[in-house]
Amino acid sequence: MISPLTPLDWKRRAVKYYPQKIAVIDGEKQFTYKEFSERVDRLSIALHKAGIKEGDHVAVMLPNTHYMLECFYGICQLGAVMVPLNYRLADHDLEYIIKHSDSKMLIVDEEFAAPIETIIDNLSLEQIIVVPVPGQSTSLKAIEFESFLSRVDDSDVLPVVEIDENQLLTLNYTSGTTSKPKGVMLTHRGNYLNAANFLYHLSVNHDDVYLHTLPMFHANGWGGVWALTAAGGTHVCLRKVDPPLILDLFESKNISLLCGAPTVVNMLVNDPKAKEVKIKTSPRMATAGAPPAAALIQKAQDILGLNMIHVYGLTETSPFILYCEWKKEFDYKSSDEQATIKARQGIELAFNGETKVVHPDGQEVAWNGEELGEIITRGNVVMAGYYKDPENTAAAIKDGWFHTGDLAVTHPDGFIEIRDRAKDLIISGGENISSTEVEGVLYKHPAVLEAAVIAIPDEKWGEVPKAIIVPQPGAEVTEAEIIQFCRDQMAHFKAPKSVEIVEALPKTATGKLQKYRLREMYWKGPKKVN
Repeated sequence: MISPLTPLDWKRRAVKYYPQKIAVIDGEKQFTYKEFSERVDRLSIALHKAGIKEGDHVAVMLPNTHYMLECFYGICQLGAVMVPLNYRLADHDLEYIIKHSDSKMLIVDEEFAAPIETIIDNLSLEQIIVVPVPGQSTSLKAIEFESFLSRVDDSDVLPVVEIDENQLLTLNYTSGTTSKPKGVMLTHRGNYLNAANFLYHLSVNHDDVYLHTLPMFHANGWGGVWALTAAGGTHVCLRKVDPPLILDLFESKNISLLCGAPTVVNMLVNDPKAKEVKIKTSPRMATAGAPPAAALIQKAQDILGLNMIHVYGLTETSPFILYCEWKKEFDYKSSDEQATIKARQGIELAFNGETKVVHPDGQEVAWNGEELGEIITRGNVVMAGYYKDPENTAAAIKDGWFHTGDLAVTHPDGFIEIRDRAKDLIISGGENISSTEVEGVLYKHPAVLEAAVIAIPDEKWGEVPKAIIVPQPGAEVTEAEIIQFCRDQMAHFKAPKSVEIVEALPKTATGKLQKYRLREMYWKGPKKVN
């Protein structure tokens, strides 16, 4: 008999073998795996009694709390589909997603209910459940989460649902930076195999204490919501990214594993407490979302002792498709060389399928670290398609291959390294300039805290690189100094032609840099890449 692959089965296993193990820590609250499972089952039964059945869609807008973790399991084990919402989106985006996703119910955190209040009359939700937050209030006509669970009594039983591994588990919406958000259909099978990659390549084990630094709504926490349960590890919830608190948790909770965008890494290493904290667990930290600068990885290792693991993927691929495999031979390289290697996206993961870099004609680039092409992938973790959007699905998946839009090279050892997003590549006077390469140099400057490089219009060259930097606290640096620093370390045509010093850079909820917002300041229309 073949059993369907679903990450939900890991809850059953965890309760069977680790019933008294602490499963979840959320501030002052904590639950064993038995207690967590009981809460999840009550949620499922309450949802079923409220009319949610297999195939129905339930939208969830919660931060990283135990409620959010319970929703992943409680909704999906009914055979229903969870629609995780980014609580930082504007009301019009939330309205579009809730309508487009055909969500019948919404579970929302009281702190983030305000945008829902402005659009509620335009929605056709059957019910709203709110998680109360001290000091917050909402005008929404909703039932409180715990009251909803209390509707379940001892005579109620969990509905028996036969899960098909190819049915939808979650419907995750893209950021919609250049068009309407697209609903990415992710299956039970895809999430299972992505989480298996998380387990294996991040070396997850039973004694791990995992900090949910990454928003769980983002590609299902990259798989962390499932993988830690599979190993019987402990989930530590984090309502928002707070560097001093994270550094405290490293010590007080013995955090051994976490994930986050390079921006989060940058926040941690530059926090004043970073040089005072005594971290004994040598935490492993996976980073992705944007190519991290080698200098940033080196700081994370030197200052905090973090074992940085670079991974790569997209919402459309569940999300992992590459990871930077560490080999013993790398141990003998200098710390600078090691950081450079760790900044690469790496090689295929064990349970995915095939990933490669190709020219526009579909031929694979030479493994020489020079030929630029697009990363494409196929296999177990690629989405089932965009929800109710066959046109964009066909544009993204061609001949069975998903096209990422990321431009990269392949090194002689097979390691793939992103040079840019197709839309972020700078073409100046016919020369291709990687914005991430320039950013990597900028991060080496001691006065630079954060950096972004974009193309701006130029009458002579068509477009040229411009640097936007956030300086280190108290640091003073000039435009001329930054430009000269770059010219000293790279080909002159690649160096930024102008520099703007700002207080902050625009980012998504996951800390991902929003370059399109920077480009909008200098381009009347969308930047075109030839």
